[in-house]
Amino acid sequence: MQILNEKIRLAIIGCGGMADAHQRGFDKLADRLKVTGTADVILERAQKMAEALSAKKAVTDYRELLDDADAVLIVLPHHLHYEVGMKCLKAGKHVLMEKPMANSEEECLILIDTAKKENRVLMTAYPMRYHPLVVRTKELIDKKVYGDIFHMSIWTEQHTQYHPGHWALSAKTLGGGQLFSHGCHYIDLLLWFLGRPVKGIHLGTNYGTPWMEMEGTSNVAIEFESGPIGYHFGTWGAKGTRLGYSIHAHCTEGMIEAHITEGKLYAHSKGKVELLYECEHGKHTQNEMSHFLDCIQKGAYPLTDGPGSLQGLRVIWRMYEAERKNVVADLRGLGLDEPWEQPGLYRLP
Repeated sequence: MQILNEKIRLAIIGCGGMADAHQRGFDKLADRLKVTGTADVILERAQKMAEALSAKKAVTDYRELLDDADAVLIVLPHHLHYEVGMKCLKAGKHVLMEKPMANSEEECLILIDTAKKENRVLMTAYPMRYHPLVVRTKELIDKKVYGDIFHMSIWTEQHTQYHPGHWALSAKTLGGGQLFSHGCHYIDLLLWFLGRPVKGIHLGTNYGTPWMEMEGTSNVAIEFESGPIGYHFGTWGAKGTRLGYSIHAHCTEGMIEAHITEGKLYAHSKGKVELLYECEHGKHTQNEMSHFLDCIQKGAYPLTDGPGSLQGLRVIWRMYEAERKNVVADLRGLGLDEPWEQPGLYRLP
């Protein structure tokens, strides 16, 4: 365990767009964290980020950074997560892995096992779990402030179009389509909010997003053991939006609305709308990073740990399989609190 008053030395591996999202929160953690180096296949990107974060090293080979780091933030194309994650864990580094953890169940299981053997933290970067609006929504639901929840809808409407040849256009390197790449955040949230899944469906299309090999637009509906239904709509083809990123939690005594894009939390109850909370717009990745540091320094267990992240990916893999077979996916056994160690759970029973 790291001594509490020591700063964690962090190396950043991958300096593309997602790294920029993480970078914006680092200044708020300057008393706990020091970025010692950056790596990217394009040296200029690594140098630019190193300069912004006052890191001493900028390289194209991430292995050159490991001797001067306690932990790594891996922000790479999805098909590289496993290889780089394994090298970092075996080098004794704590790993914060940008979502998804890896592109296959086998890779995820090996990463989890290696982190356990090396006694290192392996945490998936699901920043929505740490977003203040989401945290407060969870508190309200758990306390049943507006009664029992019976339906939750999550919308993410954005325009994301990559240039020809980009790795994210390929199902093999991305790991799937929009649902796997981006919707994994919101499948994770639905499992966290609503509990054990029973059955579900996914309808996806690349109509409207022809640049995607697999779906660029996703519709998901999941029934949960405790009774509620969860719904997620996500698209990378939006040319406009009213909802942006929004969560609606319908309860028996009112509706909780978390408008992530606006940074506002509302309650709709008894014919009135009440503003409950406001926060700064953004991903709030500093909250996620702060939790990662707590896990290293204080022995806290990651809220978005390897097993929980794997269960969410298994839900997606089963729904993909069911969609191909034109059946409803059996999702039993994939709750965050259910046994996860058995290989093969990504397949339909």
